[in-house]
Formats: sequence, C-alpha cells, structure tokens
Amino acid sequence: MKEVSTGRIIKGIGGFYYVDIGKDIITCRARGKLRKLGETPYVGDIVDIDIQNDSTGYVLNIHERKNVLIRPPISNIDTIVIVASKAPPVTDSYFIDKISVMAVFKNIEVCIVINKCDEDNGDELYDVYKNSGIKIFRVSAKNGDGIDEFKEYLTGKLTAFTGNSGVGKSTLINSIMPQAGLETGEINAKIGRGRHTTRQVEILKLSDGTWIADTPGFSVFDIAAKDEITTDTLQDFFPEFKEYKDSCQFVGCSHVKDYGCAVVDAVNCGKIQQSRYESYKRMFEELESIPKYK
Repeated sequence: MKEVSTGRIIKGIGGFYYVDIGKDIITCRARGKLRKLGETPYVGDIVDIDIQNDSTGYVLNIHERKNVLIRPPISNIDTIVIVASKAPPVTDSYFIDKISVMAVFKNIEVCIVINKCDEDNGDELYDVYKNSGIKIFRVSAKNGDGIDEFKEYLTGKLTAFTGNSGVGKSTLINSIMPQAGLETGEINAKIGRGRHTTRQVEILKLSDGTWIADTPGFSVFDIAAKDEITTDTLQDFFPEFKEYKDSCQFVGCSHVKDYGCAVVDAVNCGKIQQSRYESYKRMFEELESIPKYK
C-alpha cells in the first residue's frame, strides 16, 4: 500500500533525492508534473513524497521555501556559519563581508566562527566583528575549546557552513558530530591553503530539528545581478550602519563621501570598524560599475 509522507531532502545525486522522513530515509525521484512546471527540488526542501511498495518514493510537492541559494544549491537555511582563521590560511575579511551581505539580504542569520584558536586566538578578526551585529565564536576544533557553546547555538536550526579551504570547516563539523566522518585536508605549506574536501551539498542530522549542511563552498557572488542588491540598498545589509545612516546631513546619503555623513563620522570615531567600511565602499564601487542597461 502506498503512503504519503513529509520530509526534508538531505542529498541529491543524479536525479535521485534522499528524503529524511524521521523514521527512515527514502530514495526518491521527482514526479513528472514537477519537471513540467520547471520546479527543481533542492537539498533542504521540505517535500511531500509518495512511498511505493518497494520503499522507494516520488517527490509530489515542494513546500514554500524560506530562502534558496543557487550556488551552492540549497534551501531553507536558518544560519550561515562562516568559518574563519587568523592562523594559516588567514581568512580575508572581504570574503566574510560578501557572504554576510548575501545572507542578510536572504534573511539568513550570520555567524562567524574563528577556528584554530589554539594557534592564533584571532583577536584582530574578533575586534573587527564584535560590534557588527554578527554573532561570533572562537573555537579550536583540534582541542575542543568553545565547541560545546557553539554546538548549543546550532540547536533547532538548519545551518550551512562555508569558509576558504584549509580553515578547518570539515574538522569543525566532525568535532560537533563525530558520526559525520567528513574527509579533511592538510594545509599545503608552499601555497598556504588547503584543498577542498567537500564535493556535494549534503545535510547531516545532529538531532531532531537540528541540521548541518556541508557544502562545497559559496561562489563569488555577483551581488547585483544575482540578488538585486543596488547601491541604494547595500547599506541595509551592514547592520552596524543602522544606528547612524538616518542621521546624515543629506537625504539619500550613499555613505561614500566624508562631508555630512554620520556613518563616516562613526568610522572615524571607531564606532564602526574601518575594515567593514572599506568592504562597503568596495562593494559599492563594484555595483556602481555595473551598467544599468545591457
């Protein structure tokens, strides 16, 4: 007898979707009507499935998504964890800022985890973000420092991890859930970075209601064309600007000129970190250089 159940897609390979329904994981294909409608199931989707007599199934319906990313292809993310490090390979702040802008735009909570604190405590990086409105942790996946507090933060969320190769993303996930057994890579001493070890998007269940997504990494975002962020709206995705941006002398201030700008004054007074402001200006210039009509 056929059975209809609801679950979450945790992996997709070659047209097969693996759906966690709580008591089991069902291997499914998408129904033809989804293909006709141009609807592609994503890892992270909540779906209704029709379970067949042979215990395989078909995806019947995709529930409304909270959000969706194209690269990597994943949906319904609650939090993006940006794994960073001040030990080699040192994380570029601009990488963190572009990811965080995209996440805030998508209504995804941002969290920064400074890993490898057994090698370098990351004080400089911590100081940049401690007043940014972004949650930040310092941990050592190697010796377990800070892991319990960070693990508690993940409770009840679907969290995607990203970070440049070699910062210990897979090692961090393994320290949170040893059963994951993710492959980890060594740092190449000559080039100062690691090799990518994650090849596909997969969601791992930490506990009921708590999920971890391991991803191959987030692409360099075309923040204008892909997400429709403009020079007018970019400021909205820097949370620490909020307190100051309405106090500028001129209406519609872009916060890239000194005169009469309350945001620039806050930067000069040390209330907004210079590094964050430089990232804002760099993104603003990138957006400004994109032709409005092609």
